[in-house]
Order: sequence, then C-alpha cells, then structure tokens
Amino acid sequence: MTGKGKLCFLICMIFIVTVVSGCAEHRGGMTESDSGGTSQTIDDSSEITDEENDDVSVTKVTEPGQYVVTDTMQYLYYDNEKVIHPLSEGDSFYGQDARYDGTEPGFVDNGDGTITDESTGLMWQKEMTRSDFDDAEDKADASMTGGYDDWRIPTIKEMYSLMDFRGTDPNVESTSTSGLTPFIDTDYFDFEYPTEGRIIDAQYISSTEYVYKVMNGQSAFFGLNLADGRIKGYPQSGGNLQVEEGRYYLRLVRGNSAYGTNLFVDNGDGTITDEATGLMWTQSDSGSDEFADMLSDYTNDDGSLNWEEALDFAENLEYAGYDDWRLPNAKELQSIVDYTRSPDTTDSPAIDSIFECTQIVNEIGDEDYGFYWTGTTHASTNMAGSNAVYISFGRALGYMNGVWMDVHGAGAQRSDPKSGDPDDYGNDAPQGDAIRVYNYVRPVRG
Repeated sequence: MTGKGKLCFLICMIFIVTVVSGCAEHRGGMTESDSGGTSQTIDDSSEITDEENDDVSVTKVTEPGQYVVTDTMQYLYYDNEKVIHPLSEGDSFYGQDARYDGTEPGFVDNGDGTITDESTGLMWQKEMTRSDFDDAEDKADASMTGGYDDWRIPTIKEMYSLMDFRGTDPNVESTSTSGLTPFIDTDYFDFEYPTEGRIIDAQYISSTEYVYKVMNGQSAFFGLNLADGRIKGYPQSGGNLQVEEGRYYLRLVRGNSAYGTNLFVDNGDGTITDEATGLMWTQSDSGSDEFADMLSDYTNDDGSLNWEEALDFAENLEYAGYDDWRLPNAKELQSIVDYTRSPDTTDSPAIDSIFECTQIVNEIGDEDYGFYWTGTTHASTNMAGSNAVYISFGRALGYMNGVWMDVHGAGAQRSDPKSGDPDDYGNDAPQGDAIRVYNYVRPVRG
C-alpha cells in the first residue's frame, strides 16, 4: 500500500509491573525508559515491598500504545537527488518513508489557544514565545493558556512528535523565506522565520539536557529546529538569535506524561519489541557478524551503507522468522534514543543497553558509535532530495575552528548525502558537520 493514511492504534491491555531498582539481566526481560531515557529493569514475576527497599516504586502501570509515534507526513518519493514517481516492489529506492503508512497526527484546534493531538494525547500551545533556556521553566509555571495551569516544557521526544517532514531545509546563507516550508503543520501552529539574524535560527527549547558537553565544554539542551528540520544540542547559555525577548523559542505542552516512555522486551531471538510503540527492532545492527553474508553486494563489508544500499538491506532482510523488515523513518528511529547515555558519560551509545551497536573509530581517532540511516529524505529548497535523515547514537561531530569536536551531542538528528565519496564533500555546514555517507542500519517492523 502506498501513500499516507491514518491508522487506528489499538490499546489492548494494561501491564501492571513491579519496578525494581538496580541491575538485572536483559535477556528475556523488559526495560523501561522514560522520554529522557532512564532505564529500569521490569520483572513482573517478583514482588518487592517497601520494607525490603524503601527506594522502590512498588507498582508501575504501563499501557502499551501510550507512546504513539506519529507519521513523518513525507508522501513524496525520492532517488539520490530529486522527487521521483511512486515506486513498485523491486525498484531501486523502494522501502523509503513514503512507501509506508503511519498514524497521522490528530490535531484539533480547541479555539482557546490550544491544540490537542488526539493521536498522542498531548495538548500544545498554538502560539510560541521567545525565551532563554534559563527562563523557560518560570514561563511554564506562569502560563495559564486555555485556563490550564499544568503546562510544562516538552521533552525532545514530545517535541519531535510535531516534526513534519514536508518541510524544506533552507540555504544557510539565504535571507529569503520565499518558497520555504517549515517543519511543523502551520494549519494548526503558529510559526515564524526570524527577522533578525539567520532565517534558520528557529530552535525550540526542550527539557532534555545533554548529559555531556558540546562545543568545547558548554552545557546544552536538545532543541528542535523547525526551520531546518534537525535536533541538535544547543548551548544553555544562549543561541544565535540575539534578541531581548529570548534567544530561543518555546512552545509548552500538557497531558500524557507517559509519552516517550519505552517498554523494551527482549524476545530471545535477536529482536527487541517496544511494547509502548508497538515496533519490533533487530537487537544488533548492519555491522553485526550475523549479517555479514548479506553485505557482499554492497560497497563496504563492514555494515556501513549508503542510503540506497541501506534501503535494500532492510527491505530484503529475512530474520527471526520475519520478512517484513524495513528502514525506520526518522520519528521511529528517534523513539529509541536514550538521552541519559553517551560515549563520554556512560561509555556507550545513546541507546538502551538491551541493544547492540557497532563500535567505530571516528574522525578524531577515538572509539565511538555511528550514525544510523532512516528512510526519510531531508528535502531542501526546490524539493531537492540529495540528503537523508540520520540519528547519531555516538558523538555528533563537527569541524569548528580547526578542531573536530562533539558539536551537537549523541542523540542528535542531522542528515548526510545519500551517495558519493565522503572525501569529496567539504564541511560547509555552520558547525562543519561530519559527512560519512556510509552509515549503519537498524531495521524495524510493525
């Protein structure tokens, strides 16, 4: 089935589980991660009382389906450069984002300055305000939009539910917004391109802070840029938008505090199910030895693939008794990021340890973890489609002031050229984003 249609997501049961603090084996068990990524082992066969451990939350109710990953809304097909006609099975580039339907956002304008997304259970402010990071919490506490007093700063996973990949990435040097489309549905939400400074400086504050530092030691939060369609770690001390009202933008949220909470189950067959989203993932990635036999027809034999190869690898995978694997879209892959983890703080990728990730050596020469392809094209001006979205589960490196550094943080969402020799590309992004072209794949189904 092609095109984008609305799917009904059924919540069929409630798991009542006991949350146990401390360490436990993942195999055959469950782990729960909230939208910030905090993980706990869940064991529904044991009972722990307050007398045994005063720090234990005795009962935790988790409803599968509370974390509905809404569709990217990307309905156009792309090759390595441009929009193309819809594809059929067996065609090159088959299996990309536009091929698969998802649950569309269910936006409702309540007429009181609020927008409800009936798909996610989140209510949003229709308007945004400018804010510095340090002022955002006070503004949330003071807000009475729509008569509600429980507004909060969204997590990056809540904020990313608004991401709309019908948007177009501007030329960073341009001062004109003619022909541009922001990465949010402006039929429901207010949006503006900045009139001062760069038109791409429309970064929105989230409550998710990077657990390490960016740009040579600056504390950062993960923000969503609705002008250029990226997640990056932005300095808490200030941004490029030098205006009195605030250097960033802020849009508050309320409702469904469980949104962004994963409930991972190790199925014991090399697959991981997230009971919260209903998605099943391969436990290992394309760099794993168990997939080595599939790599002989590709450019590299280490599991790093260009975008066309990544689509082919996932679409043709037969694994653990399933033959309907695919390359995840941007929102699906971002849903499994664990923002409490990073190479520099936990000596791990930014993903729950129930998963396995291929270790690489990065541009600095340090041990690190890779970028992972999605099936989502990062369209630019005039709908050119030469870049595709990736999620960085390792350091999001950039070359600034003659030095490689982690400029955007593990868990960032950026984009890479779909094809070509990485050495032929210059680092012309504002922070000199590392360009690799050959990235890894974690297939998904469901």
